[in-house]
Amino acid sequence: MPREDGRWRNPLRDRRDKRLPRIAGPSSLIIFGVTGDLARKKLMPAVYDLANRGLLPPSFALVGFGRRDWTDEDFANVVHDAVRDHSRTGFREDVWERLAEGFRFVQGSFDDDASFDRLRDSLAALDAERGTDGNHAFYLSIPPNAFPTVCEQLRRSGLATADGDSWRRVVIEKPFGHDLASARKLNAVVNSVFPESSVFRIDHYLGKETVQNILALRFANQLFDPLWSSHYVDHVQITMAEDIGLGGRAGYYDGIGAARDVIQNHLLQLMALVAMEEPISFEPKQLQAEKIKVLAATRNILPIEANAARGQYGPGWQGSERVAGLKEEAGFSADSTTETFAAIALEVDSRRWAGVPFYLRTGKRLGRRVTEIALVFKRAPHLPFDKTMTEELSQNALVIRVQPDEGITLRFGSKVPASSMEVRDVNMDFSYGSAFTEASPEAYERLILDVLLGEPSLFPVNEEVELSWEILDPVLNSWAANGTPDTYESGTWGPKSADEMMARTGRSWRRP
Repeated sequence: MPREDGRWRNPLRDRRDKRLPRIAGPSSLIIFGVTGDLARKKLMPAVYDLANRGLLPPSFALVGFGRRDWTDEDFANVVHDAVRDHSRTGFREDVWERLAEGFRFVQGSFDDDASFDRLRDSLAALDAERGTDGNHAFYLSIPPNAFPTVCEQLRRSGLATADGDSWRRVVIEKPFGHDLASARKLNAVVNSVFPESSVFRIDHYLGKETVQNILALRFANQLFDPLWSSHYVDHVQITMAEDIGLGGRAGYYDGIGAARDVIQNHLLQLMALVAMEEPISFEPKQLQAEKIKVLAATRNILPIEANAARGQYGPGWQGSERVAGLKEEAGFSADSTTETFAAIALEVDSRRWAGVPFYLRTGKRLGRRVTEIALVFKRAPHLPFDKTMTEELSQNALVIRVQPDEGITLRFGSKVPASSMEVRDVNMDFSYGSAFTEASPEAYERLILDVLLGEPSLFPVNEEVELSWEILDPVLNSWAANGTPDTYESGTWGPKSADEMMARTGRSWRRP
């Protein structure tokens, strides 16, 4: 391709060509908590899938750290089984053999200095043998109460400090604290060891293709931009519903609840992407600045007692299966007040969104598994139809389906054929599965690659985390002071209080 000076340009060397995949440089990924479900079901398969797509260099290494008495070969067998069971791209022996050459396992505990000294020596050997060049990312797939110990050990052993042009990064899984005070304390601990530019807080929802497509939908299409405001939007609903219960997860979930687990991170991040202004560019700092503006302008609709609802699932039917309620699940006490459903109403005090409520809800044991963002539009100011002509017509809606059937639906009214003038709802549908031949990567593939590339666009920074807690804390405090969650039947769409919250303003929840 000729340049302006007449010379030919090799597009493979032009980092500005965003159509070309970016391949990670020499590096290693060190996983703490390597024996957990997240590592087995998501992280290890994602690493293999990246290698299978040609996005990892020959000099990549994967290091496990844990208490098990494993050799490097034992660790390789564990990764092999995880990849066989959970990889997206299918198993290829040649890819596996090349990847497995860089597997190492270091036995140890978080509070043992000698363990981290062995890890330091192992990484130094990888730098020399595999050419990882001193570039190491530490993935903390561990409980938050272990973060300070591990961070301090990384500092003490010198593992957090890079030499020359090499880098060290830390990856943190949610939850980022359990309230504003604990989040600030956690951030202070992490930032005392790693600068903010080297901290990557994982919110796996932000790695989903359909979430990233919000930016393309909004800013690449003149069709939607004029409608994306209070002039035309009546309200926005953001839903993350699951049909599974919490059996076996009491140790993690009890005392945390749906609001902390999902609203504080996933749903508020989705709201920020929907409500943000157009960034100057898609550079990380520009995207983060626009999201921060939204979160800083967000407030709870008062009174909170009337504009927030919580519930706890009881026994019921999930499809054809009779299921137990939360208090019958192993590990939960009969007097547990942990909510499994949470809904809140928010407003964004900006010129674009003034007066438009944002309704965020999440829950377990709901009608089906679905995550969606729905912009529900105002009714036309003048309808020259009598009631019988439009009795089945609802409000227009633009629905972004995040999972499981990724795509976009536009709902609008159309005349029924052969009738005089009867209007009914119809859908115009876009599906990722039918529009593109390549399957969407798993979120963890994109996020791990971004960590290795040093691309922080999809990772919340300190200020985003703390602003999210500032929004949610008043709701949690109100709930703590006002009784217990309502009970809802498993397989339904939540407690009556959530429907009543919407009905007070003449609105209703979507039934996906």
